[in-house]
This record gives sequence, structure tokens and C-alpha cells, in this order.
Amino acid sequence: MSRRRAVVGVLAVVAIVAGVALAVLRPWEASTEPEPLALDGDLATHDPALVVGDEGEPWFVYSTGAPGKSRGAPLVHRSDDGGTTWEAVGTAWSSDEDPQWVRDSIEGVEHYWAPELVEHDGTWYLYYSASTFGSNTSAIGLATGSTLDPDDPDYGWTHEGAVWRSQSGDPYNAIDPGVITDTDGSPWLFFGSFWDGIHVLPLEWPSGMPADGAEPVQVASRGDGVNQIEAPYVVERDGWYYLFASWGKCCSGASSTYSIHVGRSRDVSGPFVDAEGVDMADGGGTLVLGSRDAMIGPGGQSVSDGYLGYHFYDGDNSGAHRLAIQRLGWDDGWPVATTAVP
Repeated sequence: MSRRRAVVGVLAVVAIVAGVALAVLRPWEASTEPEPLALDGDLATHDPALVVGDEGEPWFVYSTGAPGKSRGAPLVHRSDDGGTTWEAVGTAWSSDEDPQWVRDSIEGVEHYWAPELVEHDGTWYLYYSASTFGSNTSAIGLATGSTLDPDDPDYGWTHEGAVWRSQSGDPYNAIDPGVITDTDGSPWLFFGSFWDGIHVLPLEWPSGMPADGAEPVQVASRGDGVNQIEAPYVVERDGWYYLFASWGKCCSGASSTYSIHVGRSRDVSGPFVDAEGVDMADGGGTLVLGSRDAMIGPGGQSVSDGYLGYHFYDGDNSGAHRLAIQRLGWDDGWPVATTAVP
């Protein structure tokens, strides 16, 4: 959320800086410059779900929970100055509100991963992952609420249960939800990690649950035994659906190898092809953002109102995970991001 085309100007050179590939690799010069934000405050987030507020309204980031804090409920950060300064404002729910269905069906869950936030008809839908590392006995859960702000007196989440599950032996892993409402008003769930890659599943409003008879369809894969692709996120722009995905290894501090790649399609369910015309189901994916200098392993991305939110591992701070946000640039129908460390 791309066909082979003529190269505009001189082909970009693949540069190596301190042994790490340049974060932007594209065969054209950007005609619309991206705008990175210089962030401050509490930036300890992983897999951020970014929601850009209207003018004068707060911005929010919900992110992967911390083990031992409210039983791993998603963390909540807020910015009151247009996305520049961030404050940790709690967790999505308390320990007493932990979804019991997860504890009854998936052993060993310490924290909830990679939340997703979608608003429909005045209701917020909070999707999240319940799993353990290296296992595809997993589930995507859903909670609904009326506001994202823990300070709002109406704040609170109602657990709606499991949206989709995977078990050992399934060809996919039911984690990392990314939801888009298409131009016809229908919602779609993109999900997946390793195994057979990224899949798409039609949902329905207002339940936010799978449509009748829905079955997952593969849309992206690395095509090898390790198959390191996950964290799908789809956005619509100018009649194209752009599928962003993270390649490589996350969650390993300065040893992480995440990078953000993209393909596009005229149809929300694919096929998604990259700038060279390669289907993402066959290993395609144009690099948007990768490691450079102290910014290691950017990924776990989401997009809100033209801003790309992601985490990276800070090489100047022992590989600690940090939030980064920048307005995407666009060139000839493709997203462009900067290499600057926020």
C-alpha cells in the first residue's frame, strides 16, 4: 500500500557508508522533498501505529507493549505540539482489562505487538498481535473505543475477541495487522511474518471482523527459507494502493537488519509490483528506507496523513529502539524518504 519505466536523469549510485547501504535507493531524483521531523521527549516505541491529529489536536502513537507493564498492553504516547515532542501517557488498558481469550488460547504471551488503529463511523478499532517469538501459534485481536486519549473521560477499550488465528502447520503467521478501507468503503486486513509472507483478508464494517467466507490470499513473500518479511501497511494515493513492508530481522538492537520496501497495485488485493515490475509475491519490493550511520534497522512502519512513522535502533545509544516520523516525499508515483537520523 509499477511497472518498469524510463529512468529520469542519471541512475542513483548504490553507496556504502561505513559498510551500511544508503537508506534511500532509487533510480531518480526526488521532485517532492520529504520532511523529517526533529523529535524530542519519550521516544521509546516499537512498531508505532501513528495517528496524526487535526490542526491543534494531539497526535498519538500506540506501539508494542512492554513485558511486565499492564501485562504487555500496547503503549500509548501523545504529542501536543504537532508531532515534535512526545510523552508516554500509559497503556491501552490495565492489567485487570487484559483479554482473557488470549491467555486461554496462546501460551507464553508477554506483550502485545504491532498495534493498528483505524477509525470508522466514530469508532476506533485497535487491532493487535498476540504471539511468541519463533511461533505461528498466533492471533490478531480487536478492541474498540470512542477515543484514543487516555485523559478523555470516555476513554476505554472493549475487547471484541480474535479476528484471525494461525496454528503450527499453517502457511502464515497471524500477526502485524495493517487495515485499509478501500475507495468503495470496504476494509481489508493485511498481516503476516516469515512463513509464506504477507497475506490479505477482506473484513466488514461495522464489526471489523472477517467477511463471510473470507480466506487469506498471499500478496508478498521473500521467496526463501528464512522469508524475512513482515509489518505490512497499505495506503491509497492517486488511484494506487501502496503496500509497505519491513524486510530483515527486527528486535535485535544494533544487530537488526530491518528496511522498508514498497510495491503498488490498482487493486487493493494486488498484485503489488515494485518500480522494476517485479511482483512482491515473487520477492519484489522497492527500497524506501534502510540503515545509515546510527539509524539502524528502520521498520515496523505506519502512515497517517502523509507522515511515515517507524522505529529504528539507535547505534549511538546501545541499539535502543526509538520513534521516527517524517512526511513522505513522492516522485513519479513512488514514495521517497530521507536518510537523516531524526
